[in-house]
Amino acid sequence: MKLLFGILLLLSLPLMRTDAGADNIPINKIQIIGSHNSYKRAIDPALYKLMLAHDTNTYKIDYEHIPLDDQLNMGLRNLEIDIYADTKGGKFAHPKGLDIVPGQPPYDPQGEMKEPGFKVFHMIDYDYRSNCPTFKDCLTQLKNWSEAHPGHNPVFITLEPKDDPKSKAANAPETFTPALFDEADNNLLKYLGKKHLITPDDVRGKYETLESAVLKGNWPTLQQARGKFIFVLDDQSRKRDMYIAGHPSLKGRVLFANADPGTPEAAMLIRNDAKSPLIRDLVKKGYIIRTRADGDTQQARANDRSYFDAACKSGAQIITTDYYLKSTHFKSDYVVFFDGGNKYFRVNPLFGNSK
Repeated sequence: MKLLFGILLLLSLPLMRTDAGADNIPINKIQIIGSHNSYKRAIDPALYKLMLAHDTNTYKIDYEHIPLDDQLNMGLRNLEIDIYADTKGGKFAHPKGLDIVPGQPPYDPQGEMKEPGFKVFHMIDYDYRSNCPTFKDCLTQLKNWSEAHPGHNPVFITLEPKDDPKSKAANAPETFTPALFDEADNNLLKYLGKKHLITPDDVRGKYETLESAVLKGNWPTLQQARGKFIFVLDDQSRKRDMYIAGHPSLKGRVLFANADPGTPEAAMLIRNDAKSPLIRDLVKKGYIIRTRADGDTQQARANDRSYFDAACKSGAQIITTDYYLKSTHFKSDYVVFFDGGNKYFRVNPLFGNSK
């Protein structure tokens, strides 16, 4: 009997999936839920109270996330990472918030913030606690999780490079340059690995431009995309244009760009207003759209699901939220998930069961 059970188990292994979805569905015909500022930990309560007294709008950043691997284990398939350049190291190693409110829990006990490289947190000096304080750490966590869960559905990641060229503050972030963007690409290849990435070159294939490939439906299928990550640059002006420069159709680049429809680089677009009537048409044309179900804690505080409902109906493939779990910072029943079997992944209702 034990032998028979063992044989049946072995025969079933090729059919077992760590994620849902038919193999032949193109990745632009799915819909997923993910998180915004996915790395963010809560501001120390005493510091938050002081910040709120000084600026009542501080309530907008009163949220937090569980670790990246826990989010992925729940089934979320979209994350967002913010990066600050720190070429010499130590630029953000001692936030002012630590001095403003003494007695906070230890910050950076491993000394990671002192090392050169991109750092990951929300706001300089005040909202600085992160579940992966360095880009290297974030990518290592993602790689480890991916290799422990082979066959997972693709994970879409929004990457926001943060700087402020006009700031004259001593601790102002470094302004992004072409060299820094090259370094960001190199980090992705080094710490995550090409085998875990879907790049613009992969999608463009033999088409003349990336956009022409997208409009012809040349996105990989779920089977081809499993075990991989897709990154899109969250900027639509100076930094986006800098990233594209010298790389027509994003040739040789690792990130997709939030390029304008009608340009050779257009493929993945960020449209944060879920109620925009333009999203549906863009999705139908073949673009992958990222939108938001909520922002600044406002929908959660009002228990307003109208933006999430609009996002679902729009067909936007990527819907981000800060509330895949209910808030523990204020009383609210607001939480975002799909109805049915899989709470965070489904066939896109705009396409139904089409291939």
